[in-house]
Amino acid sequence: MCFDTDSEPPIPRIAGAAVSHDELTLTAADGNEFAAFLATPDENGPTGVVILPDVRGLYHFYEELALRFAERGHAAIAIDYFGRTAGVAKRDDEFEYMPHVEQTTDEGVQADTRAAVEKLREQGATAIFTVGFCFGGSNSWNAAAAGHGLSGAVGFYGSPTRERGGAPSTVARVDRMECPIVALQAGDDGHITHEDNAAFDEALTRAGVEHELVEYPGAPHSFFDRKQEEFQDASDDAWRRTLEFVAAHS
Repeated sequence: MCFDTDSEPPIPRIAGAAVSHDELTLTAADGNEFAAFLATPDENGPTGVVILPDVRGLYHFYEELALRFAERGHAAIAIDYFGRTAGVAKRDDEFEYMPHVEQTTDEGVQADTRAAVEKLREQGATAIFTVGFCFGGSNSWNAAAAGHGLSGAVGFYGSPTRERGGAPSTVARVDRMECPIVALQAGDDGHITHEDNAAFDEALTRAGVEHELVEYPGAPHSFFDRKQEEFQDASDDAWRRTLEFVAAHS
């Protein structure tokens, strides 16, 4: 997984911010029920964020991230990937996630993402973004090509070139992308190379997709973590870019 189970987003809490949160069970169009965590500001604004986790699915880190978005005025819903194989119950830190990751499909992930998008629309959001990490980073960019009507898609250290389960890579989907893209990549990632990032950048440019790709020199995969204190500057910059992107396209 990207983060330790006790990791937290490297983002300061806003003391006194008026937010609410709820643990939900959502239902996708194919009937799948899956867990989600919704955080909302007490005064609903026009923006909503679907948070797509790393390979471990929904856990503490992403619930906290949803709260950080809500503190800044954006309704946010973090989803789980494993309703089809692990159910909707809370899981402990010993959960063996990889057998469940291997059973996910692109169609299933996007069906669940659409259900989360629709939930945010019910909350009054008119501009909806996806923000994903690692496995979720790729899923976030792929959501831009899935017909969800997104206003933008942000991915942290996702692989743009990897193919899974016979589904096309993110690079192969750029011609179908319907919204602007942000890619926040680790410069010292053991699995995603500079060449992978350059191929993504070039493909987006050729397809005429508005985008920004940032590679943080020396930063490792999963740098966006309070425990990675030496990369706080990269985390601060990535968070700033994410919020500015949402504001600019809302």
